[in-house]
Amino acid sequence: MSVSHVTTHILDTSIGRPAPGVAVELEARVGDGWVGIGSGLTDADGRVKELGPERLESGAYRLRFDTAAYFAGIDTDTFFPEVVLTFLVDAEQAHYHVPLLLSPFAYSTYRGS
Repeated sequence: MSVSHVTTHILDTSIGRPAPGVAVELEARVGDGWVGIGSGLTDADGRVKELGPERLESGAYRLRFDTAAYFAGIDTDTFFPEVVLTFLVDAEQAHYHVPLLLSPFAYSTYRGS
């Protein structure tokens, strides 16, 4: 099994557990717009390991998380129906892990390993 150049992991900090079943899209900046290049759902551990290509060209990318559907599924109101994280990729770097720490009214992220 290959691992995507970009992976993600979502922790629901309001309950202290991974967030399973969240739809995630990986998009690449092309000209003035964005093009989808991969998608997936978080697993029981809140991870998406096969999200897109094994290798990406250098450039701008973003992850779109469907947080509205996740919170609706656990009967919780949320302020952020979607989280979009934009970041730069250097093709020479082996891997990018972009975790999302999520709660109904806040989120944070960082470059993981």
